[in-house]
Amino acid sequence: MALKRETVNVTTSQRVEIHDITPDVEAVLKNSGIVEGILNVYSRHSTSGVVINENESGLLKDFQLALQKLVPEGAGYQHDRIDNNADSHIRGFLLGGSETIPVENGRLMLGTWQSIFFVELDGPRQRKLTVTVMGE
Repeated sequence: MALKRETVNVTTSQRVEIHDITPDVEAVLKNSGIVEGILNVYSRHSTSGVVINENESGLLKDFQLALQKLVPEGAGYQHDRIDNNADSHIRGFLLGGSETIPVENGRLMLGTWQSIFFVELDGPRQRKLTVTVMGE
């Protein structure tokens, strides 16, 4: 069994953004030479998320709007006394910081319409994602 790990850099320009990172992740998989196994994408940042969903522009806007409605900015959170970004942490907590995808025949086993997204919740920032591929 082999293990390969690479860092994917993401630069964001807005406080809340959704980036399709599928091509970057596929490049890491290709570079790994692994054809059967699993791949994990992990964000080291507690004010971000990694999710899998459909890459449709209207849906991505709906997703962003739902996050804002579910966890509004400046709603009197305790953590805002320290950093004024409690909403970003809460949204990140709800989204989760990683996704694991099976690899078969050198390809990610994503559904027909699925993509992997990095969700920035406290930008603009420079972010680092760890992509780990394990298998043969």
